[in-house]
Amino acid sequence: MTGVSEATGDGGGAIRAFTFTPADGVPPSVAPFAHATAAGQTLHVTGQMPTDTSGAVVSQDIAAQTDQVLANLLKVTELCGGGLADVVSVRAYLTDWSEYPAFNAAYAAWFPDRLPSRTCVGVTGLAVGARVEIDWVAWRSGGWGSP
Repeated sequence: MTGVSEATGDGGGAIRAFTFTPADGVPPSVAPFAHATAAGQTLHVTGQMPTDTSGAVVSQDIAAQTDQVLANLLKVTELCGGGLADVVSVRAYLTDWSEYPAFNAAYAAWFPDRLPSRTCVGVTGLAVGARVEIDWVAWRSGGWGSP
C-alpha cells in the first residue's frame, strides 16, 4: 500500500485515507484525492476512470470503458482488504445516454449474484475524455486496512 493517513472525525472515530500509485496496479490520479476513505466499517472509493496504469484511456467503447472502471474500483477495494462482495452502493456517470443499454450489460456481468443499489447520472463531460466514471461504497464488518 502506498500511503495511509489517519485522522479522528468529530464523532471520535478514525478516518483512514488510502492512496496508491501505478506500482500498486492502480492508474495515476487525475486530481488531488485519496483513492479510498474508510470510516469505521464503510469504505468510500473515489470515482475511477477507464484508464490503465499508464494513464491511457483503454478504448472509446462504453463496454470496454465500463469494464476498466470496474476493474480499477475492484483493485482499490482489494488493496484496502475487501472485494466485490463488499460493494453495497454504486454511482455511475455517463456522458451519452444512448450508451445506457451497453453500459448496463457490461455492468451487470460484474454482479451476477447480487446487485448493489445504484444511481446513474447523465453528465456533459468527464476527466480524460472518459465516457463513464463510477464510484462505490463498500462495507465490511472487520473494517478496512491491508488485505
